[in-house]
Amino acid sequence: MILFYCIILLIAGAIVSWIAGKWSPGAARIISLLTVLTDLIATVFFIFIPKEKGTPWLINMKAEWIKVFGINLNFSLDGLSLLLLLLTFFIGIIAIIISWKEIKFRVGFYQFNLLLTLAGITGVFLSMDLFLFYFFWELMLIPMFFIIGIWGDKNRKKAAYKFFLFSQIGGLLMLISILSLYFIHGAQTGVYTFNFGQLTGTMMSPATAYLIMSGFLAAFFVKLPVIPLHNWLPDAYVSAPFSGTILLAALLSKTAAYGLLRFIFPLFPDAALSFAPIGMILGIIGILYGAKLAYAQTDLKRLVAYTSISHMGFIVLGVFALNHFAYQGVVIQMLAHGITIAALFIIVWSLNTRLKTRNLDSLGGLWSNVPIIGSMGLIFAMASLGLPGMGNFIAEFLILLGTFKANVVMASIASVGLLASAIYTLRMIQRIFFGKKQVERKIDDLSILEKSIFGALIIVILWLGLYPNPILDIASPAINKSIIPLQSQSINSVNGSGLSSNKNIYFLH
Repeated sequence: MILFYCIILLIAGAIVSWIAGKWSPGAARIISLLTVLTDLIATVFFIFIPKEKGTPWLINMKAEWIKVFGINLNFSLDGLSLLLLLLTFFIGIIAIIISWKEIKFRVGFYQFNLLLTLAGITGVFLSMDLFLFYFFWELMLIPMFFIIGIWGDKNRKKAAYKFFLFSQIGGLLMLISILSLYFIHGAQTGVYTFNFGQLTGTMMSPATAYLIMSGFLAAFFVKLPVIPLHNWLPDAYVSAPFSGTILLAALLSKTAAYGLLRFIFPLFPDAALSFAPIGMILGIIGILYGAKLAYAQTDLKRLVAYTSISHMGFIVLGVFALNHFAYQGVVIQMLAHGITIAALFIIVWSLNTRLKTRNLDSLGGLWSNVPIIGSMGLIFAMASLGLPGMGNFIAEFLILLGTFKANVVMASIASVGLLASAIYTLRMIQRIFFGKKQVERKIDDLSILEKSIFGALIIVILWLGLYPNPILDIASPAINKSIIPLQSQSINSVNGSGLSSNKNIYFLH
């Protein structure tokens, strides 16, 4: 029940924080911080749990819930979900610390929504029942809508509604797909269930499989986001409070990447294989178009938002490259991007709180005033563009290596994204810290607490870049046994009515 308790703790902490905030904003913040810290410590101990023999699972919990509809409490933890939980709670703690100074009113309700968002993310990473997965997928949406709509900037309402509508439409399409699987499987077997393991054997025609898969892809592509479903992102990222933006960029986008890895290929192996070239093209478009949009921005927060689209394009490319190297790169990219994008938004927050502006045209020559902020900006800019020694380099190298094995032309085009990343990133750093001073300023550099946050982020990104083996070792059982269908040995059992059975032989590395 430990996985269930991790989610319940977040929900309970959210409620207590809201109540405590009515009397003491400080108490609400402390309760929120301790709640997430407790989950982080518990998750660290999960690393040392030996996995079950013959499965990739470290913990596998099943309990009946709504038996008449085939809905069960099915939470499972493997190496992939373990790594993403560690990222979730680590970034969650940083977001709470950032909100300490940023959020000045209705603090208890803010912490309630922040913890509820983390509970939804945690549930997404642990749910092996598709009804539960959808429940937690939607649970993320509502508190984030309030975070943007209540504590955002002057355009917060427009951004919140746009985020809600895009996410809700994608989520509803996924719900239709889940229900379709549920009824098709029930009609064939007489067993109506939302259990992911049982649904992987559902027989359906190629056209039906493609159509149902499209509902899942719609939800995941909106959340990543994949162009042209990205219109909500710049407004939401820019309008949200910085702690909310960190959750959006570093964590919510990873739930979509996780969904692609966990569900698409096991549920729809043949349809996914046929869609793979289109998926790779969409990834390349995201890489290049996101870079172009980032280069054109003058608002520093919006610039960083568009870099996220570009870097998430590498994840889409790697997912549909369909080989072990690319999938290892995707796992590292999810972690490295989460760390890097959080650090870049914290740098923007640090400058914005001191200068009251994010306009690149109003900045320049700040290195002499804030050399430590400048150093942090330079370090994470180098990480973002894929400097060797940083986690992003390992991730993008593995993704491009895997893509090269799948399609040389697409790998060559995608590699241009690395050059584009260097151009817009170095331009940003030059204009902020080394450009011509617009006005003479006297501002404080990083505080001890801010230095501690950046120190922790630097340690993680260097660890990912210099010693990724432990991460890959943790993730490999999940990748090898639960995710990658071996293309050349996929079995398509066709019966007299033209239905194919999705029986997968998984790649064993």
